[in-house]
Amino acid sequence: MKSTPLSLIAGVVALAAVTGFAALTAPGDEGVTEAKAAARLPVERSSLLCPAPSTSDLADTTYTSFTPAGEGGGEAGAAELTPAEPLPADEDALPADQDDEGKKDEGDKGDEGKEAADTKPVLSLKGLGKPSTAETSKSGAPALVGTATGSFAPGWAAQQTTVAAAGGARGLLGVSCTAPDTDFWFPGASTGASRQDYVHLTNPDDTAAVADIELFGAEGALKSDVGEGITVPARSSVPMLISTLTSEAAENVTVHVTTRTGRVGAVVSAAEDEVGSDWLAASADPASTQILPGIPADATSVRLVAFAPGEDDADVKVQLMGKNATFSPAGNSTLHIKSRMTASIDLKDVTRGEPGSLRLSPADGSRTPVVAALRVVRGTGAKQEVAFIPATGPVGERATVADNRAKGSVLSLTAPGGTAEVKVTASEGSEGGSASVKTYTVKSGTTLEVTPEVPAGLKGGYALTVETESGGPVHAARTLTLKESGIDMFTVQTLPDDGGTVEVPAAEQDLTVLDD
Repeated sequence: MKSTPLSLIAGVVALAAVTGFAALTAPGDEGVTEAKAAARLPVERSSLLCPAPSTSDLADTTYTSFTPAGEGGGEAGAAELTPAEPLPADEDALPADQDDEGKKDEGDKGDEGKEAADTKPVLSLKGLGKPSTAETSKSGAPALVGTATGSFAPGWAAQQTTVAAAGGARGLLGVSCTAPDTDFWFPGASTGASRQDYVHLTNPDDTAAVADIELFGAEGALKSDVGEGITVPARSSVPMLISTLTSEAAENVTVHVTTRTGRVGAVVSAAEDEVGSDWLAASADPASTQILPGIPADATSVRLVAFAPGEDDADVKVQLMGKNATFSPAGNSTLHIKSRMTASIDLKDVTRGEPGSLRLSPADGSRTPVVAALRVVRGTGAKQEVAFIPATGPVGERATVADNRAKGSVLSLTAPGGTAEVKVTASEGSEGGSASVKTYTVKSGTTLEVTPEVPAGLKGGYALTVETESGGPVHAARTLTLKESGIDMFTVQTLPDDGGTVEVPAAEQDLTVLDD
């Protein structure tokens, strides 16, 4: 098909509006009009998805929702987490602030009351700069679908924290609720006999999504006849037991989730016999350099699992950024990762009593992209507990972790490049307490571990927000530890940039380009 001169001109105008940098010359005009550079503006809508927390009757789950105070996205808006599937109209299905009289009224409405209760948010954020929480001990609690709009959208964060006191999946399971996407990598999963790992797929949209799950072991792809074309119905969640997707048992597996249609939130729950359980979040997108921050000082076992998704092998340097310097672990200074094969190394107690973060970078200048995660164990014998640390992006302008307690929260900050200064804000408490702000300097090539300054008069939980003031980049992780049944149960959440602002091209209408 031939294009007319008018359509060609219109195409140029559209291209200039998109880029924000193009220059146009109108016919008969010798002057050049420069389009304004793109501006960064707060987002006006955010989506988050929380997986179904637990099937155990001995588990208690806390949901925390938080948006930092600051410049919002215009209108007042709202931030709500609602069930991805209907809940029974009982007290566990009601909002956290539902009073006893309200519960009784709902119970008296029969089927009509049940339908009304099903549509109620599990958690609604009340204001900026102060977290809201809700709790459930229901074994069949559903996944949650969340949306924030207006001033609640920029930087909105939510966390799901579950304490499973006993049983094969006992442990502290924490996960930052994730944004929907179409592509996820999970190095660090397993189909071994001692593991029960599930991939949770949650669809936030009003139409079904179709997903594929690929598994890769040490020798390459694991044969699977049931990992393709998985339908995730609208606004619902589907858990898939990874070991049922293949007949091959592998201790270290990389899981790749993609969608053919639609989008999903994806996260892996991992339970290991006699060790514990936690959530494994997706690794940062494939890149030649990856940072894995926040290895606890008292880690008794650290395993690195990495994968090269491209056609080329990767040789990476393995370096620990410790309290005072960067060094290579003895005997494990490099790792060879064959194309589309999962590689792993046991770093044992690599931190040796000091906090640390791991950096993977090209050893041969090839810059082959990789994904990575750490399996970290604290304690010994019957008091072991496990957590996972995926590779993560930098804090950037701002990052937040929602659920922190008066005791047990530790923040790890690492600067793999230049020395950086960061501002850490401990928010108001969910039930009372005033916010506090402190600034820290993170030296180049080191990891700084800090115990956050608890908000004065704290009641309930609080959120931590990290902002890069200068230098960097900075990567961060928060470790939450709760003592239960004599075990120091723990979970680690990374803090990548919250994406609270987006680049919006500046453009203005200029019809003179259409003149003859």
